[in-house]
Amino acid sequence: MPQQFDRIWHNACLATLREDLAGLGAIERGVVAARDGRIVFAGAQSEFPADVDAPDRIDCEGRWITPGLVDCHTHLVYGGDRAQEFELRLAGASYEEIARAGGGIVSTVAATRAASEDVLIASALPRLDTLIAEGVTTIEIKSGYGLETATELRQLSAARALSRQRPVSVRTSFLGAHALPLEADGDKDRYIDLVCNEMLPAVASSGLADAVDAFTENIAFSAAQTARVFVAARALGLPVKLHADQLSNLGGAALAAEFGALSADHLEHTDEAGAAAMARAGTVAVLLPGAYYFIRETQKPPVELFRRHSVKLALATDCNPGSSPLTSLLLTMNMAATLFRMTVDECLAAVTREGARALGLLAETGTLEAGKWCDLAIWDIGRPAELVYRMGFNPLHQRVWRGQ
Repeated sequence: MPQQFDRIWHNACLATLREDLAGLGAIERGVVAARDGRIVFAGAQSEFPADVDAPDRIDCEGRWITPGLVDCHTHLVYGGDRAQEFELRLAGASYEEIARAGGGIVSTVAATRAASEDVLIASALPRLDTLIAEGVTTIEIKSGYGLETATELRQLSAARALSRQRPVSVRTSFLGAHALPLEADGDKDRYIDLVCNEMLPAVASSGLADAVDAFTENIAFSAAQTARVFVAARALGLPVKLHADQLSNLGGAALAAEFGALSADHLEHTDEAGAAAMARAGTVAVLLPGAYYFIRETQKPPVELFRRHSVKLALATDCNPGSSPLTSLLLTMNMAATLFRMTVDECLAAVTREGARALGLLAETGTLEAGKWCDLAIWDIGRPAELVYRMGFNPLHQRVWRGQ
């Protein structure tokens, strides 16, 4: 009796990203077969069973198939924009100066608090559509522009709603410890009390968050304050991640590792002790070249240090209104290669396999392997390097989410 599949993609070159294969796990004469939204076979044509039945067979005509792209760090849902601050930075103001003068995150907080859930969804959809058009099939979206319970929940609810309006997997992160709201009158400890005692329990009971994030930095929260948030998150059964070591080294990478964080993100100022701690904990380093570029940082993340300690490297857009208004993972890869000297293989793994790992989703997506969701990106390219090499060019031929 023939094996039953819903759909077969054949005559393709596969970049499987399997960890048991070298490099990109390339298979030049490959086949992907799906059933019930999951991959049943992904491998060489020569190993594909001869006796199969599938109502839909797609000839890829030699095109490359990669796993669907994963954008593992975004702030996609927010109100307003910060184009005026961009002009101020061009005139010489620093990110920290703008933040301390009442701009930065708190200005987006005011716009987000004033926006309804429907408005937040409508403003986020064009950004999401741009990412989807480049082959993104999984995206993480953070809150953090409410800084009070009702708006944080509204942001998370809007983020979840996006997955009902578009064929994309959305993971949400509660980022209440993002910045200090004006009404806190400078009292960071009292605000962290609010995050731990009111916001986190409300978020956990709502079921709207998949993880808890925080921002450890001089303009945000100390390591001790962040640790309080992480202890509370762990008590509620929520995994953690951290904005760490972006503008200075406050030991954020090591703190993330101490709590077994899924990822530590930014990491421009991470030292060897932090990298070693992340390696021991299995915490993924998520690098965000869009923010590095946009706020004109000069301290690059220590990529060679992460390589030496075998820390897994992911990339993300960090799409946000203030420091990385970027909606292109393809450009993100080019930036990482050009600015951080990451290799083609590292960049492609960073937006597929390692992006999935950074979200705790590697068992479900991020590679072309039997049992995982059939999330594919099919490309009009002659070799994978083209996905990293080009700027402002989208060679996506077809995107597949859960087999469709």
